[in-house]
Amino acid sequence: MLDTLPQAQDPRLLVGGGTFDDAGVWRLNDEVALVQSVDFFTPVVDDPFDFGQVAAANALSDIYAMGARPITALAVCAFPATGLSLHTLSRTFAGGMKVLAQDAVTPLGGHTVKGPEFTYGLAVTGLVHPHHILTNSHARPGDRLLLTKPLGTGVMATALKRRLLPPAPRRAMLASMVQTNRAAAQACQGLGVHALTDITGFGFLGHGMEMAKASGVALCIDADAIPLLDGALEAARLASDFAGMASNRRWVEHRANLQDLDPTTLHILCDPQTSGGLLVSVDPSDSHEYLRRCQATGVHATLVGQVMEGPPGTIRISGACGR
Repeated sequence: MLDTLPQAQDPRLLVGGGTFDDAGVWRLNDEVALVQSVDFFTPVVDDPFDFGQVAAANALSDIYAMGARPITALAVCAFPATGLSLHTLSRTFAGGMKVLAQDAVTPLGGHTVKGPEFTYGLAVTGLVHPHHILTNSHARPGDRLLLTKPLGTGVMATALKRRLLPPAPRRAMLASMVQTNRAAAQACQGLGVHALTDITGFGFLGHGMEMAKASGVALCIDADAIPLLDGALEAARLASDFAGMASNRRWVEHRANLQDLDPTTLHILCDPQTSGGLLVSVDPSDSHEYLRRCQATGVHATLVGQVMEGPPGTIRISGACGR
């Protein structure tokens, strides 16, 4: 659909929609570029304050995934005229503002309209030096692939809606989703990080495929090494009818050896994530330093594969999640 729309033609546009990157980048001058993105969705957890935190962390992630520093945010919200109290709206905004304060991002206001379904998120603006932008399009053969959060939020949120998620996995899911990618992004500074993206709605394989396609490389993924949230495997076994997962599978099935995977591994790797971690393509000489920096700041980064030469945009997967 986007191919039918006119593309912006301006030398100040440094990153647009052509590579499916996480945010757009506009050069203001030789020292500063503006990074902008917007993200919003319907509640994935029951508590409105928690929902606000998750939505804010998710929206900030697009800026961090460009190697940028978010500075301001505008709330974007649709709220039903009946059925929900204004207290729900207030608590959602409060949750979002808590996360913004933690990451030193200034809320400027926003816009709320009446809508048939409660939807909340943020339009975020950040800054980056034009020479320090990180995109998903420069992964190099030999790079190590590191993942900074465990997978499983999509299948677990579905299990929660069906009242099938126990308390301990619910807490693990929420803790992961409200954690921003600030520290994981800062750990990239000064290292040979060649490509970066966050794992969100297209799932691990979908965003990995975008990185591989944009970079003209192939990826080799070790499913045995994929970190999982506590309870994710059990939730994945119940999620065969999850629509988002099915669409993600169709998106990647011609570019990955999905027929070799057991159903649970397939569900995990195609699971749409909310406020997921970063997928980092880093020079092998810097991979241990990146892991060390993450460990020092409480980020549980994991080596999950490597970049290799091969048909652009393809992924080779070995092993099984949760083995």
